[in-house]
Amino acid sequence: MTTLVAALLAAIAGAMAGGFVAHRRLGKRIRSSAGRALVGSIEPMAVEPAVALGQLERQVRAQHDAIVAAEEQLATVRASLDELLLGVVVVARDGSTIMRNAAADGVVGVRHSDALVVRAVNDHVRTALVGETRREVVDLYGPPRRAVVVRSTPLGGVVPAEAAVVTVEDVSERARLEAMRTDFVANISHELRTPVGALALLAETLQGERDAEIIDRLAGKLEAEALRVSRTIDDLLELSRIEIDGAHRARVAVDAVVGEAIDRVRVAADHRAITIERRGHGSSLAMPGDRQQLVSALTNLIDNAVKYSEPGSAVTVDFDVDGDSVVIVVADQGMGIPTADLDRVFERFYRVDRARSRTTGGTGLGLAIVRHVADNHGGSVSVTSREGIGSTFTLRFPAWTSRALTTQTIEVAS
Repeated sequence: MTTLVAALLAAIAGAMAGGFVAHRRLGKRIRSSAGRALVGSIEPMAVEPAVALGQLERQVRAQHDAIVAAEEQLATVRASLDELLLGVVVVARDGSTIMRNAAADGVVGVRHSDALVVRAVNDHVRTALVGETRREVVDLYGPPRRAVVVRSTPLGGVVPAEAAVVTVEDVSERARLEAMRTDFVANISHELRTPVGALALLAETLQGERDAEIIDRLAGKLEAEALRVSRTIDDLLELSRIEIDGAHRARVAVDAVVGEAIDRVRVAADHRAITIERRGHGSSLAMPGDRQQLVSALTNLIDNAVKYSEPGSAVTVDFDVDGDSVVIVVADQGMGIPTADLDRVFERFYRVDRARSRTTGGTGLGLAIVRHVADNHGGSVSVTSREGIGSTFTLRFPAWTSRALTTQTIEVAS
């Protein structure tokens, strides 16, 4: 982005030299030239009026051509700036706005936080006009939380400057992604270091052990920790594959996807005496998508519902059509999710109850997989929950239509 801003400033500086400032000066020069020519034509010994008028006409035409060229250059720069996602404001020495592109209007709206951006822009204009270059990050705590970078540069090479250019860049998404990347590295390091450390400790303990009962118990723990590492790696590979490959379209029977996902979780549900109730409506219900991904997403939702439900309770899986959408709802009667955690449950490795997750063997990647599958299929996933009552996850996908196979792949959502 620094390179882009430098190129942008160079372009605006060029336009300034040939357009912005020159455009204003040309008007003064025309009025001055016309005045001199007219005064000269009135003097007794002046050149013939026709000659004076001819000179005036040529001067006006030359000045007019210069204005047209400057306006064309200005229009080209303006059109280019309007294509940028970066907000750009150019202000003249007298404080009047020479140019403001569409992105700048988008950054500054009616929200209270936008007043802070306006104030920052005005401060930068004042400092740039006295020859200072500045960069500032304005944190807007929302909601939603945003981060805006404001940069200002003087133009014209004199003090006070001929004009000031201020750029406004919303870096909220970049900051969010950077925070997610940092959290991901920290979390995956922790997730793998803990079981690997346990494996090393258990192996060391086994080396000098002679009691068969203790050896069996430690071997069981070794196996459990090894499986935990394996599940984490498998989920990481699955998530990576889903993010990279996108979703390959084919006609998928929704009841078959639901049935396969339930079958995958059946043993764990029976072990905890949890009933999985299937309430599908319409065996012919279909949607375009990747069957493997859809089964993976639904399996994760049902598996979570079983893990976090009390023994003897029920999990329901309901699917139906709603207009042009297929809706799949997984509801449990479990511990529920605190309101403060609802916005984060789809993040990688995020856990509402870390102690409970350790016991159930969760990797913290299941709901991240669900979200990416929904994005890949042009759908959505949402959750409602009440602590002590249970949680309801809703998947919504486009239903099957005659136009469902116009392309072979649905691109991964950004």
